[in-house]
Amino acid sequence: MSGSLYFRSPLILLVLLVVLTFWLDRVTRPPERSKDDDLNRNPDYIVENLSGIRMDYARETEREFTAEKLFYYLDEKVTELEHVNFTNTEPEKPLIRMSADRAVVKSKGQDIYLMGNVTAIRGIDGEKSKITLTTQFLHLIPDESLIKTDQSVTISRFNTTVNANGLEFNNRTGMIELLSNVKAVNKKSNR
Repeated sequence: MSGSLYFRSPLILLVLLVVLTFWLDRVTRPPERSKDDDLNRNPDYIVENLSGIRMDYARETEREFTAEKLFYYLDEKVTELEHVNFTNTEPEKPLIRMSADRAVVKSKGQDIYLMGNVTAIRGIDGEKSKITLTTQFLHLIPDESLIKTDQSVTISRFNTTVNANGLEFNNRTGMIELLSNVKAVNKKSNR
C-alpha cells in the first residue's frame, strides 16, 4: 500500500502542475478581440507635429502635407492623420490646398479620405478663378487628380455660392460635376 501511495504522489503532483499551467496560461492571456473591436486597436507608430513632401519629378508635381498627429496601423496598412493640411502643385494647374480634422490614407496614398470640417481651395488668394469648397467628407484619388464625395458640399467663387449633394471634381480638366439637389445663389455687389 505504501508503494502505491509513493507512486501516486508524483502523478498527483504532475496533474496539479499541468492544471496550474493551463490555468496560468488562461489567466495571463490577453482578451481575444474581434476585427470590429476598436477599443483594442492600437497603432504601431505615433508621430506628432510632422510634415512631408512627395515629389514626382517626371510630372513636376509636388504634394506637401502637415499634421498634428499620425497613427500607423501595420496590420491594416492604414495611416490616420489628425488636423491635416495638404497642398498639391502641378505645372500649368491651379494650386490646390486642403484641410480637415482627420484623414485616412490607404493603398500607399492612392486613396485619401478627408473627414470633418473639410475645406478645399483651388487657386491662389486674390485670383479671380479661386474656388473654395467646404464639406464633411472628401475622397481624394491623387494619381488621377480626382476628388469625390456623396455628402453635401458648398462651393464659393466671387459672389456665387452653390450648394449640392455629391460632387466629382477632376483637377486635370477643371470639370466639376454636382450630383443632386443643386442650388446656386449669386449676390451682386453694390459698387
